[in-house]
Order: sequence, then C-alpha cells, then structure tokens
Amino acid sequence: MKNVLIALCVVVAGSSAFGASESPPNIIYILLDDAGYGDLSCYGQERFRTPNIDRLAAEGMKFTQHYSGSTVCAPTRCSLMTGLHTGHANVRGNREVRPEGQAAMPADIVTIPRLLKKAGYVTGAFGKWGLGAPSSPSDPAEHFDLFYGYNCQREAHSYYPTHLWKNKQKISLDGNTYTATMIMDEALQFVRDNKEKPFFAFLPLTIPHAAMHAPEEYVAPWRKKFPQFEDKIGKYSGPLVKNPIAAFAGMMTLMDEGVGDLMTLLKDLQIDDNTIVFLTSDNGPHKEGGHDPLFFNSNGPLKGHKRDLYEGGIRAPLIVRWPGHVEAGSVSDHISAHWDMLPTFCELAGAETPAGLDGISMVAEVTGDGRQRPHEFLYWEFYERGGKRAVRFDKWKAVQLNLKGVGQQAGVELYDLSKDLGEQHNVAADHPAVAQRARQYFVAAHTPSEFWSFGSRKKPK
Repeated sequence: MKNVLIALCVVVAGSSAFGASESPPNIIYILLDDAGYGDLSCYGQERFRTPNIDRLAAEGMKFTQHYSGSTVCAPTRCSLMTGLHTGHANVRGNREVRPEGQAAMPADIVTIPRLLKKAGYVTGAFGKWGLGAPSSPSDPAEHFDLFYGYNCQREAHSYYPTHLWKNKQKISLDGNTYTATMIMDEALQFVRDNKEKPFFAFLPLTIPHAAMHAPEEYVAPWRKKFPQFEDKIGKYSGPLVKNPIAAFAGMMTLMDEGVGDLMTLLKDLQIDDNTIVFLTSDNGPHKEGGHDPLFFNSNGPLKGHKRDLYEGGIRAPLIVRWPGHVEAGSVSDHISAHWDMLPTFCELAGAETPAGLDGISMVAEVTGDGRQRPHEFLYWEFYERGGKRAVRFDKWKAVQLNLKGVGQQAGVELYDLSKDLGEQHNVAADHPAVAQRARQYFVAAHTPSEFWSFGSRKKPK
C-alpha cells in the first residue's frame, strides 16, 4: 500500500515558509461533521446564522472549490491525516469493528500529528476519531499527545453516550451528559495549557452528525420559529427528539458559539496573531435523525448529499484565518481537498514533508506569497451503493456509478461545472475526448487494495 510505504520514502527537507526569526504558527483545524456546503450563513444559509464562523470568513479567506476527502466519515479522516486520496489510502470506507471502533490504519502510518510532533509541536485531538478501535495500532493516543472524545464514530451517533475516551482511559458517563460542550471545553483547556509552545489542535467536532441532540435552551428559540415541525420526531441513536428541525438549528448555534469562544480565547491569551485557524466539514449533509437538508438548503446549489460523489456529497466549505498573513475578506477559487492539509501543515511548521503524497501545500494560496501549484486532478472512490468514483479536473467533473461487477465498462457522466454547478446536464456524448481523459484518470488514480475493490470486499480482521 502506498501510504504504508511513505514511512520509507525520502522526505523533503523541512523548511518553514516564513523567516527564521518568526516562530512557527499554532495550527487549529476544525472539522465539522456532516455540515453541508450551504450550512453556514457565510456560504448562504438563511434559516439560521453562524455569526462567529462568518467572522472567521470576514477576517480570513473563504474557499469556494474545496473538497472533502470522501463522502463519509472514516475515509475522509484517513485522507486528511495521511495526505492521500481514496485511490491510495488504507481506509476507503466505513469499516466497522465490534464492540467499538473502526478498522485500524497500519501501526507505522505517517500522519499529521506524528510529523508535527517531530517538528516540536504539542498535538491534541478533540471530538470523533473513527480510524482505529480502542488500543488498536491506530488508537488516537498512538498519534496525538492528548485525545479526548469518541474513539468510535458509531458511538458518536448520540450526544448522550455512556462513555468517552481520554487517551486510553475510558471516561464513564451517565448517559444524560451532553458531550459536544465537554469536548469543546477540553479543546479550550488544551489551548490554555500550551499557549507558550507551538501546538496543533485537531477538532473533529461531532455537530451536526446523526442524532439531532442539543440542550433545550438552544432548541427552545427555534421551536418558536419552526412550530410547524413540533409533531415531527427524530430518531437515530439515544433519546428521541421532538422537532428535529428546531434541534438542528439549535445545535448549529451551539457549535458556532464554541467557535466564538475559541477565537476569544486566542485573543485573551495574546496568541491570536500566531495562530492559523482552518474550518471545514468532512462531507456533505446527511438525512439522518430527522434532519431535513432540503428545508435548510444544506447543500446550497449543489446536487447530492452524504454518500454521493456529486458535488453536494463532497464539496466542502473551507475558511482559513491568520491575522497578518491571510488577507481579510478574501475569496479563493483554488481547487483543493482535505489531502492538501498534511503538506500545508508541514510547510507552515517547517516539518519534513513525506514524498509520494497526493496533497499539495496550499501555503502560497493562503498567504499570497508565491505562485500556488495547481492539481492536475482530484479523485474519489467509494464502495457503497453499487460502487462509484469521481474525478475533478479543470472545469470538468466526471462520475461513474454502479461499478461493482462492471468496473471500467461503466458509463461516464461528464459535467461542465463552470456552466452547470448543479450537475444537471451530462455532456459526455458531446465531449468524448474529455470523457476518455476522465477514464484515464480513473485508472491512473487507483491502487488495488486487499480490503477494497469494486468486486468484493474482505471483512476486516
């Protein structure tokens, strides 16, 4: 596997993009869970507001053509952590293990926190991991100095679980404690504790994933605004939810307040100017727990939702803020993806960047210092619902569906995103050469996996 071999590859010598007199920045990466491209008011949400995230955008750079690593949780996180797209990554889907957790990455996998620790960073993760069961070779405590939250994404379906994890210590809960606020509190304390040293804080928050749970004080104002849904019941995991429409708006409000608390803390600690903050989402909007993405226009102008490889399933918001380095109120149409984060963070930190990545550092685009190198293409593959894959290159987007048992013979849908952002008009017949180019990318981007194929899939051990 390509990502196993990265540990053996020659690395690019670490050198920060900034002068020797400047200390490397603290890095905070906030990953929302199932928030769609249209779920933030700075990206068009009108049913509720996200004022603190809007302020991030007003004080930083908003990306309009950024993409998630995958269309579901675990492969997105693997792509993010390793700098590899799903044609090369170990984890290409949600491989569950029992009683708790997901199938592990290899023990020697090279990840963002391991690279940044070598560069002198303190690393912490707060939220949902989903890349290895407790005490497995890729337990988050094997990667981060401090982990607090859900090891297992299945456990994270409810905001009222029986336990969380702090490193490898199981923290028992009474099943009535709302964990989203606990997780943010731990993240804020990590920032306080490490204000004197460079730190990497990874916040894979659980909001707004699965169950529509939020404390009543956050839901009550939205019950008044959306009384027509008061008889609707949402059920996914944990307690039933009355009026999940109001609950979704409430939980997004709570999450936005947490982002505001984090930004206030950076100013109070006087580390705001030396901290770069990223905020994005792990895939498109879901339809679970009574959530109604159509009512909220959660995917904005895009087609598809979570588990689709159309734009609505994989195009994600991205906001980057760093006072004095990122132009306030700027907008970028740079085509990028989650797998660009590893080389980006390495360049920011002056860390060694592994060879053989799919990601390309975005530091030049973010800071305006130098010419940003573009991608030749972006690629995704996904094994649920008959198997599918997609490629983005230039203005084009190509999608193949129902690949299981058909493979390369599957038809190619082709869309010109410059004219058809909603992917309504398949123009493959009008542009056969472009469709053939997409087929070539499909072949070139895929490395065979012992666990993942469009024929059959081995069960994890």
